[in-house]
Amino acid sequence: MKLDPDQIREKLGIGADKVYGVIGEFDDPHELVHAGRKIREMGYTKLDAMTPFPVHGIDDAIGIPYSKLGWIVIPVSLAGTATAALLIWYVGAIQDKFVIGGKPLFDFTFSIPVMFELTILFTAFATFMGMWALNGLPRLYHPSLNYKNSHRASDDRFLLVIEADDPNFDAQKSAEHLRSVGAGDVEVVEG
Repeated sequence: MKLDPDQIREKLGIGADKVYGVIGEFDDPHELVHAGRKIREMGYTKLDAMTPFPVHGIDDAIGIPYSKLGWIVIPVSLAGTATAALLIWYVGAIQDKFVIGGKPLFDFTFSIPVMFELTILFTAFATFMGMWALNGLPRLYHPSLNYKNSHRASDDRFLLVIEADDPNFDAQKSAEHLRSVGAGDVEVVEG
């Protein structure tokens, strides 16, 4: 059974009467960055951008903070290194005390390959799970998909979003502000 978007929103308990925000469309990434700066100067703080490729400078222009992913990955990576060192030390010096050819029971230099591998393994898991957690995935629905040209954001258009959660948000004024900074097609999108 195939569901249309209205049925999906109804099943997820998302009301169609709530406004998500105003989305404006731009032809060029430089226009998007310029518009993002101008909109931010107008006092808007809840902004987002959708682009077909990474756009240099857009994060600073619309006030996206630095990622917290590094604060998750680095400690978990160090835990991987420590786990490998502890495992090698325990097996070599405590559990199986085999002296072969005068080799010491634990030597840091022989531990390096295993420590590297476990560090990479823990890093990969932390990055994957951290990205899912920080991005709120899996997400079955996002209100920005209600924009009539949202599919063009992955092709050849650059979209700037003023979210309704912004304290300065007013649907009509926000739409006028987007038009004033050069947005071609502006639409109030329901959530």
